[in-house]
Amino acid sequence: MTSTGIRLHAPAPGWAVAADVVVVGSGVAGLTAALRCEAAGLTTVVVTKARLDDGSTRWAQGGIAAALGEGDTPQQHLDDTLVAGVGLCDEEAVRTLVTEGPDAVRRLIETGAHFDESTEGGLALTREGGHHRRRIAHAGGDATGAEISRALVEAVRARGLRTVENALVLDLLTDAEGRTAGVTLHVMGEGQHDGVGAVHAPAVVLATGGMGQVFSATTNPSVSTGDGVALALRAGAEVSDLEFVQFHPTVLFLGPDAEGQQPLVSEAVRGEGAHLVDADGVRFMLGQHELAELAPRDIVAKAITRRMQEQGAEHMYLDARHFGAGMWERRFPTILAACRAHGIDPVTEPVPVAPAAHYASGGVRTDPHGRTTVPGLYACGEVACTGVHGANRLASNSLLEGLVYAERIAADVAAGHAAGALHARVPAPLPHPDHPEHPLLPPETRLTIQRIMTDGAGVLRSADSLTRAADRLHALHTEAREALHDNGKTAEPGVDTWEATNLLCVARVLVAAATLREETRGCHWREDHAERDDTAWRRHVVVRLNPDRSLAVHTTDTPEFPPTVHGAQPTHRPQEQ
Repeated sequence: MTSTGIRLHAPAPGWAVAADVVVVGSGVAGLTAALRCEAAGLTTVVVTKARLDDGSTRWAQGGIAAALGEGDTPQQHLDDTLVAGVGLCDEEAVRTLVTEGPDAVRRLIETGAHFDESTEGGLALTREGGHHRRRIAHAGGDATGAEISRALVEAVRARGLRTVENALVLDLLTDAEGRTAGVTLHVMGEGQHDGVGAVHAPAVVLATGGMGQVFSATTNPSVSTGDGVALALRAGAEVSDLEFVQFHPTVLFLGPDAEGQQPLVSEAVRGEGAHLVDADGVRFMLGQHELAELAPRDIVAKAITRRMQEQGAEHMYLDARHFGAGMWERRFPTILAACRAHGIDPVTEPVPVAPAAHYASGGVRTDPHGRTTVPGLYACGEVACTGVHGANRLASNSLLEGLVYAERIAADVAAGHAAGALHARVPAPLPHPDHPEHPLLPPETRLTIQRIMTDGAGVLRSADSLTRAADRLHALHTEAREALHDNGKTAEPGVDTWEATNLLCVARVLVAAATLREETRGCHWREDHAERDDTAWRRHVVVRLNPDRSLAVHTTDTPEFPPTVHGAQPTHRPQEQ
């Protein structure tokens, strides 16, 4: 697989540093990979878009899933994960997750993370949707991500890893043979480095998180603009399963016009016994699934959406008044404070909730060691598609996936370095910055993209809605190209324009994949194809970007890579989109 030759229009790098490996992202996946690489003796640089603790990990409320409780086993965890993934999980990838997961959590505890303990002294474990056992470890009641982030950030600083904060990654650098040679990035504000620069390294680990900001309402922070997926596509990597965007069922409803990051009401609240009810107080999940409110997230999100449609309502309610003030304050202090900040008291009234974009189950396609289809480029965490999540992520598997696959990547990078396979590479010359071949989008396009995607590719999708979304996204792309062709003008390079351009890239891929998959499966819900179709669609949609920015789309029966070749052969002839 070779680079497409497409790069974001940006000034030439004004500075450069060298390393054995550069990790892009500072969530659980990125910092774990960085710490393990550093421990293996590799010169490691961490690049992150905001501050070290500002990514999605810190917002994780519920916890981290692993078979740590008495009577629980990795096999039971595997079974629950496969059910949630609705036939599209890579079973071996899941087996890796659940068997290596418990020890990975123990190593996280050794690193300094403190989890809540039961009165008997062991870990306090709870349940979430899709789990048949209590296997969710949590911290600070509902502040698990914040505690994990704290522990990892402190470890990174204690070990003196080189970090570049407030830095938006731009593009992958490759050598003349198409192998990874580092990244370009733009540092915002004052610091040791400023403006556009480069980190030269033969191994790059993408741990950039999600792309929730492609929709109007999301639980993701504002930095989650799909930068890693867009970079990988421009570099020639394949992405898979991007149509499977999980909409969290219970996000605090702040009004029909609310946009941007919305407060999450953790699934753990339902795990402790909260009920979903409509305006009349009816528990509508009863009879819809054996686990009722604790059904997998796609089932709960669909049930809420159906009930809203039936009743012409803008939201449903989560009723946990029976918890009492003491339990709310002890177990869910963060959620309680967020609700009260918006004028809602869960102790005395039901909480209005509605689904919002939460997690990308698909991403940059990887093998069992986190390698992408571009030599030297790795991916882990939400930006990656390891095959673990299938069509729908099981609750609290994401933090565990970040841990397990980050450790696997570090081991692979260290092994390659020891064997001499990852030697320093000289980047190929960059295009002249004054002559962009591809346009940037103006900052205001971001809001337009979000509204297009929410309208056409949100919880409910159809051929008509997806065609409408594709046409409108194509028009944005065409307008920018025509302006560049006609008068040589493009939006000025900058964080806002780069983010908008990345969002358009991932939006187009998501819509193309969702259009091709003519069935309803997991968190992909097609109104015009309401049933799951294992005969035609127990396969994965894989997309790559052509040099002219058109999309090549194909399907494959397996997400796995042949071990000696980075990239599987398509089972269907590619379709140009």
